[in-house]
Amino acid sequence: MTRQWNTVGELMTHAVVAVGRDATFREVLDTLQRWKVSALPVLAGDGRVIGVVSEADLLTTQDREPERAAAFTAGQMMSEPAVTVHADSPTAEAARAMARGHLKRLPVVDDEDFLVGVVSRGDLLKVHLRTDEDLAGQVRFELLATLRPAQASAIDVRAEEGRVTLTGATPDPSSLPALERLVRAVPGVVDVELKLATPV
Repeated sequence: MTRQWNTVGELMTHAVVAVGRDATFREVLDTLQRWKVSALPVLAGDGRVIGVVSEADLLTTQDREPERAAAFTAGQMMSEPAVTVHADSPTAEAARAMARGHLKRLPVVDDEDFLVGVVSRGDLLKVHLRTDEDLAGQVRFELLATLRPAQASAIDVRAEEGRVTLTGATPDPSSLPALERLVRAVPGVVDVELKLATPV
């Protein structure tokens, strides 16, 4: 089985709309409305992300400078430095960054800060829309990667509405807390129940 939805790169949108730092107030507004997004990465001339301009930034500019708002550029209105995330970052890291900054979208950049995608709250919520079959398969994969094959095969995995139940046998009762942590770390798992007995 292939791991799914563990990293930002597996969830992000690759086709990204962005603006340059010299884009005018009107150009930013038109782009936001045309693409039905709430924020846009702002790029330097070489394509690196230098900030983010949002609907809120436009409203703030319009409120503070009603007579001059149209003369402002993306570079003058943007929030900087941009809060970004890397494609190989865990999805939980992106979720925490969004929560801390009250953000709806994050630019995804490579090691040199070039834009490679964007990830939204909606993208991150996809991990909770996994089928139970997929979720159980992911848990089995994690168990196989952690335990010896014989130990993993002695454990039955069931998932229902995101709640995972492990039944069967475990050779070491002291490993139960670690197993529970392992399963809870799988994206989309809502709850875990362990019904594992020690073989006589």
